[in-house]
Amino acid sequence: MNHQAPVYVRRSDDAWLTVVYYHFYAWRGRRPFWAGLFTLLGGLPIAYFPYADVRLGNITLAMATTAGSGSLIIGILLITLGLALWFQQGIRVFAGVASILLALVSLPVSNLGGFFLGFICSMVGGALALAWVPGVPAEETAGPVADTGKSTAEAMAGGPQGIPAPRETETAYASETTAHADGGRNSAG
Repeated sequence: MNHQAPVYVRRSDDAWLTVVYYHFYAWRGRRPFWAGLFTLLGGLPIAYFPYADVRLGNITLAMATTAGSGSLIIGILLITLGLALWFQQGIRVFAGVASILLALVSLPVSNLGGFFLGFICSMVGGALALAWVPGVPAEETAGPVADTGKSTAEAMAGGPQGIPAPRETETAYASETTAHADGGRNSAG
């Protein structure tokens, strides 16, 4: 969620559609919404195409394959993972990896992953799920650093021009130990 976005305060003359939009906007910002949507949309063509038939006049074109049950299971699992991303944000890493693996398995099992439509949507949804991280409110980032009592901005600006300075527990040079004497070179005899 964007911590810099203004907080919506409902006025008495707001339309109900405006209120619904801002509540949805706030709900969407606290979860991997787009990852769930792409994963859910990726499961639909994977599950649908093996059972679909197209009628062109008197000609029926059926896409039924022998792996119809496998593609139905993959499609339903992707739809379930998409919904789980919306309502259980804690499983985003598992759902992201599982949707990528199911998308890869759908290539040979279900008509090239729903004619690449379901494959691409599921891959994008899984990647977005893995990349999504919950936002941190602005108050927590400006808090004091663990033991020094300085704020994060003061601790990071320890060196010249805002370059972080070495911590007190770090050694200045790696060659201070005997294992790294002579600039890291060891003599054999």
